[in-house]
Amino acid sequence: MSQFVVSARKYRPTRFDEVVGQQHVTQTLKNALKRQQVAHAFLFCGPRGVGKTTCARILAKALNCTQITPEQEPCNECDNCKAFNEQASFNIIELDAASNNSVEHIRALVEQVRFQPQQGHYKVFIIDEVHMLSQAAFNAFLKTLEEPPPYAIFILATTEKHKIIPTILSRCQIFDFRRIQVPDIVAHLKDICTRQNIEAEEDALHIIAQKADGALRDALSIFDRIASYAGQKITYEAVIQNLNILDYDYYFQFVDALLQEDMPRVMQLFDQVLKKGFEGDLFLDGFAEHLRNLLMAKEEATRPLLELSDTLLQRYDKQARLASASFLMSALQIANECDIHYKEARNKRLHVEIALMKMAWLNRAIALAAHQASTPEKKSPKTAPTEAIPPATTEPAATYHQASPSSEAHRAQEHALSTTPPEKPEKKVQSQSPSSPAQPEPAAGTTSRRIKTHLRRTPSLSLDQLTQNTPTQADETQTLPELNASNLEKAIAQYKDQCERDSIKAYLNSARFELKGDTIRCYAASAMMAEALRRELGLMDHIRQVFGNEHLALQVVVDDSQSHTTPREKPRPVTRHEQYHYLAQKNPLLKELQKRFQLDFD
Repeated sequence: MSQFVVSARKYRPTRFDEVVGQQHVTQTLKNALKRQQVAHAFLFCGPRGVGKTTCARILAKALNCTQITPEQEPCNECDNCKAFNEQASFNIIELDAASNNSVEHIRALVEQVRFQPQQGHYKVFIIDEVHMLSQAAFNAFLKTLEEPPPYAIFILATTEKHKIIPTILSRCQIFDFRRIQVPDIVAHLKDICTRQNIEAEEDALHIIAQKADGALRDALSIFDRIASYAGQKITYEAVIQNLNILDYDYYFQFVDALLQEDMPRVMQLFDQVLKKGFEGDLFLDGFAEHLRNLLMAKEEATRPLLELSDTLLQRYDKQARLASASFLMSALQIANECDIHYKEARNKRLHVEIALMKMAWLNRAIALAAHQASTPEKKSPKTAPTEAIPPATTEPAATYHQASPSSEAHRAQEHALSTTPPEKPEKKVQSQSPSSPAQPEPAAGTTSRRIKTHLRRTPSLSLDQLTQNTPTQADETQTLPELNASNLEKAIAQYKDQCERDSIKAYLNSARFELKGDTIRCYAASAMMAEALRRELGLMDHIRQVFGNEHLALQVVVDDSQSHTTPREKPRPVTRHEQYHYLAQKNPLLKELQKRFQLDFD
């Protein structure tokens, strides 16, 4: 039986140009080698499987290579490179800080720093997972890391940069490794398939790269597992079966059924997903990702964000044209809320089905909202302040015409609505003018609901007619009163007669009003009066309705000259003796306290 070597070790890069997806790091290191400006301490940080330890080993090998190439790559042919490749080099020392994290291990490392390299120019110390060192070990390592011998170079690697103390970070040259992109992983997997004579579908390699989540080592581990399962031909079906991934074809079918509002088809598809052994939260996660991809495919600027194969990208583009952005955004929101509350739901299947039902009727809801937004609201014409429009009844207009002609109640109500303007209650009418006509009482047996206003519109009243309380006929071309000081006083007087609060009436009587353009300036006698008039919103509503000008504004100013009260005398300061005698009258025990402890005012 031959000894099998996993792809992560078999195809591990030995040169800088073989490192995948970290060109910003490798190019910087090669430039430093070329200019001989290599720092004495490096810190490589980033997620797992992105090449931190690999780059550290390549850098250590290049530092001691005796035949380095013009591109600053190790030759892999000299004695130092061969010794390192065979793990027999004494100049490159690797330490796993996860298992050697105590002060004693760091002291042993510091002792090794004292000895010069036997071959080569540098003695390189690679410390992996350096964040696992204890606080005492970090402190013991500080001095050596800051001022090492000229032949000693430290390369630290970690996945959790935030756990390293700042004193260590300040002594190192930091390199941040990125997650490897899906196209880079796919290209690397294609190269490995070519070397091993394996035929692989591009969609299958894309699924492996997406499942790796930016870690090349994870992608190679998945690749080895799929290769063992599928043999010399890796297909998309083999990948999704082995990795327990729901086929993306289901998501396309779901969206097609939702766009067609085919509820039975949606429920059947979800039942098939459950029978295949996939949980509801896994389906929601994949379906939300599918909706997001459709949303990105709708715009040319966001299509590069889709890390998909060309065949799959064309399919996304075709379906994205059928679905509106409003539908995708709303469905994505529903899927997100369903995923958030999934763990709290007792009946998890019903919880997901309700979300799918909502998505099935999204297009109708969006169309209804758009129709309501496009329909303009009917605005009522400007009316005088005392004009009242009877509320519409729930009965149709034909109901009134079908009433008996001999009904005196209906005839009286029709006559009242067509000829007489609505009046205030009897008490308020008498307060304005004893001679004003009262509204006729409804006859017995009539309904409390008012007849629809298609009979005749109640007339509008001008300001002069309001002061005389004389009814007029309806006139659509009625002119509004002119905005001047005289008519303003009449409008304010009318509001005072209608106002039921005596305090506001008193404030309006004592206030002085001036008209300056579209601004009405009110001079109040006190700050309390000014605040009360500012809060009286009905005053300006009444004035705007009288003059038909919505741009009128009220400016309330405090005018001390309007106040007839005498100013208060300035209070005299109270001495300590007066304070003491006042408090002693309130509490006689205070005198006894003063005598017992011999207290003085100073």
